[in-house]
Amino acid sequence: MDWNNKNIGFAMTGSFCTFAKVIAELEHLKKTGANLLPIFSQNTQTTDTRFGKADDFIKQVETITGNRIIRNIAEAEPIGPKKLIDALVIAPCTGNTLAKLANGITDTCVTMAAKSTIRNHRPVLIAISTNDGLGTSAKNIGQLLNMKNFYFVPFSQDDPIGKNNSLVADMSKIKDSLECALSGIQIQPLLQG
Repeated sequence: MDWNNKNIGFAMTGSFCTFAKVIAELEHLKKTGANLLPIFSQNTQTTDTRFGKADDFIKQVETITGNRIIRNIAEAEPIGPKKLIDALVIAPCTGNTLAKLANGITDTCVTMAAKSTIRNHRPVLIAISTNDGLGTSAKNIGQLLNMKNFYFVPFSQDDPIGKNNSLVADMSKIKDSLECALSGIQIQPLLQG
């Protein structure tokens, strides 16, 4: 695939434990020549955790992408009408954001970016990271798997004994999953061993 002509939205929500892996894949995707438009959820913009400071993540992602992050609904809304992106990646995607997507709730810049992308019949690629993926969020995963233009990065249980409902995407498969999604295909296998 010729990535040089691709404009990819890259949204990050608050599963902070996965940020290092996600940012490594963001760098990998940038090396393809794609133009990356970063989008940060409110929590991602403002929450400092044991995994790092919000301002440091913002600076790092803006440096990698060469673009300023989208911070609010008003900044995300033009993505649809102006057809700014060819696809949207949400990595990591929390259970909270997953539920909003499955139920058509548009109250954050990330969900607005998704709505704007779907409006143009373009793919939204979800890299889940949620402690309740096999619990409350399971129905939302199932619902989105059956909705047009939503695709998933392959995922698995990250700690079947300690957190038996927890699911996390294999972030190293973001680029391959995105290439499939841009062709209208769900990468397989979806469930990792």
